[in-house]
Amino acid sequence: MAAPSVFLLAVSGEIESGEFPGFDDLYCKFSFVYGQDWVPTAGLEEGISQITSKSSVSPTTLVWNFPIDITFKSTNPFGWPQIVLSVYGPDFFGHDVARGYGAVHVPFVPGRHKRTIAMFVPESTSRLQQLTSWFTGRRPEFTDPKVVAQGEGREVTRVRSQGFVTISFNVMTKDLHKLGYDLPPAEGPGAQGLRGF
Repeated sequence: MAAPSVFLLAVSGEIESGEFPGFDDLYCKFSFVYGQDWVPTAGLEEGISQITSKSSVSPTTLVWNFPIDITFKSTNPFGWPQIVLSVYGPDFFGHDVARGYGAVHVPFVPGRHKRTIAMFVPESTSRLQQLTSWFTGRRPEFTDPKVVAQGEGREVTRVRSQGFVTISFNVMTKDLHKLGYDLPPAEGPGAQGLRGF
């Protein structure tokens, strides 16, 4: 039997919830960013959730429970996938504006993982720009949200922290060990057998 030439990474889970004090009626967009050796073989690379509102039961939490499910194949781990999140909602005038951007790498270790992502928004560089953007309803935002997963140009971007998003991952890998990559044992409850699917 020939040795495998690629390994597989299967990721499922959900964008569970967010906390954005002072904001309501928000929705979330996601997209995966990955290196040039990575190829999605199944699932969705991008998606958009429903609009959610805070409830009287949990007045600080916005619950999406929006599923993610994708499988990749690759020949090397360089460019390991990241998920980029963008959260949007209405401003005072009813315009959809960015309420937060964030990114996190898909966990390397097979198993169930939960991550809380600190979100941020770009800021205007001057008081005049802030005032103008408030009146026109055109606040600073990234034309391509995937820029948050890259390092180039980020050092000159002024941002402000704003909220958190909690995401859960179920990660499975296949043939990483056969290609010479060692991973620690799988984590989480029921993690036995997750390495090979």
